Amino acid sequence: MSEPLQLKAYAKVNLGLDVVRRREDGYHEVRMIMQTIRLFDRITLSKNSSGNITLSTNLPYLPVNEHNLVYRAIDIIRKNYHIKDGIHADIHKRIPVAAGLAGGSTDAAAAFVGMNQMFELGITQDVLMGYSVSLGADIPFCIMRGTALSEGIGEILTPLPPMPDCWFLVVKPVFSMSTKFVYEHLSLGEDTRHPDIDGIVDALSDNDLSGITSRMGNVLEQVTKQHYPDIERIKECMREYGAEEALMSGSGSTVFGIFIDRGKAEKAADACRARFSIRQAAIIRPFNKPGPTARRKHYGT
Repeated sequence: MSEPLQLKAYAKVNLGLDVVRRREDGYHEVRMIMQTIRLFDRITLSKNSSGNITLSTNLPYLPVNEHNLVYRAIDIIRKNYHIKDGIHADIHKRIPVAAGLAGGSTDAAAAFVGMNQMFELGITQDVLMGYSVSLGADIPFCIMRGTALSEGIGEILTPLPPMPDCWFLVVKPVFSMSTKFVYEHLSLGEDTRHPDIDGIVDALSDNDLSGITSRMGNVLEQVTKQHYPDIERIKECMREYGAEEALMSGSGSTVFGIFIDRGKAEKAADACRARFSIRQAAIIRPFNKPGPTARRKHYGT
C-alpha cells in the first residue's frame, strides 16, 4: 500500500456576512466575503484492504461514522469512481468545533481533495466542488480557498483579490452557537444594519485594509449578542488593544480581530484570556491565493 497522505484543512472567517432574505424553502439567501486563514486541522488518509471507510480523531465526542462529513466525502468519491480499497481517515482537530470557522466543512474538503490525489483520479477542482455542495454550502469554498464572494445559500462563488497583509486574532469562547438556532431567530427589518459587501469587494481590489475593516459586519450578531453579550465585549476588548476591527465569524461563537501589528494582537489575546472564558486563541495570517481572479461560478445541484 502507498504511504499515508497528509493534508491541511484550513479554517475560514467571514469578513462580511449579509442575509438578503428568507426563501420559501426555508433557506436564507446570503452575500458573504469568505477568507481562508492559516488555522488548520490535519487530515491523514491511508489505503487498506478492508474495503471499508474508518475514521479516528483526537476529539472523543466527534462521530467516526457516516454522520461525519469526512466519511461522507470519501464515500461519494469511492462510489462515483468505483474504488474498492478501504480508506482510513485520521482527523486531528485544531479548529474549534461549532465555532463559525467551517471546521467540519474544511475537513470534508480536504477529504475530497485527498481522495482525488491518492487515487490519481484527475478530477478538476470545479467538478470536485460540484460533488461537495451536496454535503454543505461551505465545502466548495473550502476546496477553492483564498478570498471569495459567496452568494445564494453559499453555493455561488466569485474569487476575489487576496487579503492585504495583516494578522488575525481568532478567539473561541467556551460557549458555542447552533447555526440552525441563529438563523431561526434572525429577524430582518428596516433597522437591520447590513454590511457593505460591495464596498469590501472594492477595497480588496484596491488592496485597502482600512477600507475592508471599516465596512465589515455580520447581521447574525443581532441574534447571538442577545444570548451571549460576551461576543460584543470580546470585540470591544480587541478594539481597545489596537484591532482595526473585530467581528463574529459565521453564526459564532468565534470572534476575530484584524491587526496590522502582531505585538498588539498578542496583547489583545492576553487581555481576552484574562477577562473572558476562552477555550482557544490563535494569532495567524490569512491564507491567500496569488494570481488573477476567476469568473463567478454556481456549484448548486
